Amino acid sequence: MLGQLHDLDLHLLRLFVSVVECGGFSAAQGELGLSQSSISQQMARLETRLGYRLCSRGKGGFKVTPKGERLLTATRGLFESIEAFRHQSNGVAGRLIGEVRLGLSEALDQSVLQRVAGAIRRFRERDESVRLELISAMPGEMERLLLQQRLDLAIGYFSQVQSAFDYRELFTETQHLYCAPGHPLFTDDAPDDQALQACDRVDHPYRFLRNDEPFQGKLCSARSEQVEGTLAFILSGKHVGHLPSHFARSWEDKGLLRSVRRGDMSFDVAFHLARHRAQVAGDAQKAFEEDLLAAFA
Repeated sequence: MLGQLHDLDLHLLRLFVSVVECGGFSAAQGELGLSQSSISQQMARLETRLGYRLCSRGKGGFKVTPKGERLLTATRGLFESIEAFRHQSNGVAGRLIGEVRLGLSEALDQSVLQRVAGAIRRFRERDESVRLELISAMPGEMERLLLQQRLDLAIGYFSQVQSAFDYRELFTETQHLYCAPGHPLFTDDAPDDQALQACDRVDHPYRFLRNDEPFQGKLCSARSEQVEGTLAFILSGKHVGHLPSHFARSWEDKGLLRSVRRGDMSFDVAFHLARHRAQVAGDAQKAFEEDLLAAFA
């Protein structure tokens, strides 16, 4: 009885199949390149390993036993499975597999989303079988997920103080200071610094961690981590705050927002592609990161 299969067993089983398909020991000599005695010895060895007769040979000619027939069916199935495994394993060698999780900041510009889509398209044209997951989150949350290795890559406006991360700058986003109808600055074409300091601004925490933002108003009774929350405070007519120019544009066009001292109250925010440098990147992650960098080049 066979316990574990060894290379020798596979060799003997292949010989058995060839003998049966050729119709006997004598006929199999040319196919196998072996003498009849050598074939007979190896068949006897296989039968000893199995513990039962596979075929009878004598005056009545060559004939496969019932157990031999069952083994023949099983052996052909085995070799078909081995061949299928060989093809699949060879295919896996050059194929990207697994999962890639990408974190995305909120309220991204349309052009940025188009570049991300371009990276996805480029990646899907590779030989791959990868599950891609996009997760929208705030920068602080994305950094936490990166530290926990629950994200592979993240695009956002990060503090860049995490020594555990590698950062690659992708693009910049312009922020303007805005107010809305009902606010004193909405009808003031050129408010001075004193008028600005009297304004109640919206604090958008964590976002930039800069000391040189152009507006450092001390009066601050509103706080929001989301762009939409900042917009709601501004639209109330009681607060001023910074918003991405692309996000505020449609509201400006409707006359519901107005930028305040555009230029000297504006600044740019750098967005980076971040990853945990201690996380071992798989081939799929490396390829997707490469496609992202190419899309933003």
